Amino acid sequence: MASITLKNVDKTYDGDVKAVSGFDLEIKDKEFVIFVGPSGCGKSTTLRMIAGLEEISSGEIYIGDRLVNYVEPRDRDIAMVFQSYALYRHMTVYKNMAFSLKMHKVPKEEIDRRVRETAEMLGLTHLLDRKPGALSGGECQRVALGRALVRSPSVFLLDEPLSNLDAKLRSDMRAEIIKLHKKLQTTFVYVTHDQTEAMTMGDRIVIMKKGLIQQVDSPKDIYDHPKNKFVAGFIGTPQMNFFDGEIKTEGGRCFAEACGSRFAIDGRYAAFSGRKVCVGVRPEHMELCAGAAPENVISGGRIELVELLGSDINVHASLGDIRFVVRSQWQSGLEMGSAVNVRVDTSRIHIFDAETEENLAMTETEAEA
Repeated sequence: MASITLKNVDKTYDGDVKAVSGFDLEIKDKEFVIFVGPSGCGKSTTLRMIAGLEEISSGEIYIGDRLVNYVEPRDRDIAMVFQSYALYRHMTVYKNMAFSLKMHKVPKEEIDRRVRETAEMLGLTHLLDRKPGALSGGECQRVALGRALVRSPSVFLLDEPLSNLDAKLRSDMRAEIIKLHKKLQTTFVYVTHDQTEAMTMGDRIVIMKKGLIQQVDSPKDIYDHPKNKFVAGFIGTPQMNFFDGEIKTEGGRCFAEACGSRFAIDGRYAAFSGRKVCVGVRPEHMELCAGAAPENVISGGRIELVELLGSDINVHASLGDIRFVVRSQWQSGLEMGSAVNVRVDTSRIHIFDAETEENLAMTETEAEA
């Protein structure tokens, strides 16, 4: 088993295209860490640098206590699972899983034992004599996992392994991978652009944007305490609502004024009085209400769309040019074009600096520290 350490790692391609910049991260032994971010943010490039499939431009990468900058991929004691499965189409499942062990000259008896134990673990025993063309997408992905598992590596690297599966299979495979991690007690690094995978699978999430780390934290802390507007908007479905506003103080109280309303906020924000801000509120921290109010209520909105999600609904509404979404339970009279008022849970509000987009609550905390 092994930890992974990246120290000030950069990756620059020809033409001075910077894919990853100043990447610093310590991944603990047996930890499950998720790299997440939009396409082109550098998450897969970072994973490939850990694997040795991409050379780093500068910095240091350690697996355990060993510097691996110049160590060949096959000698890093890692196994990688790819989005495309990368199975040998002319080989049976058994031979696909046994291939890397055969190349490492593992004795035949040991190969057979490992393949059959792993196949049993993944529910593949009845498929060992089939070729990939006769398998479903989910079965192919389990074979790809099995091929990695038989090697018993110190580190598993998974690059968007579920993106080719349908929604039901993705959900099932997420659960299987979580179980595998708990059973194997091995370091997992998992790349995805799917925030649901990030929130449900990892011990910690690394959120990236344009080659830079935006925040590293547990799923709950990232959700509750996003470091900046990008993180806040990226994590959460539907995404967080944002309203341009300003911080004001009056009568010893502090408010965020936005979209024609004012929201009572914690007095610690008084230090930012007069600051132009962006007010962030998640759809589930808003509720439909019967009437207008002088505080904490967005009044005079119009319903544009109602999405039925089973027990819940998403109400898409507008106030002039402002658009927002409310997660609620079904109520009668929710029709397109009808008026709607929305109460905001101000204890769950987020205030971002309009210019830097940093979360002012975290800026204040860091200043005090």
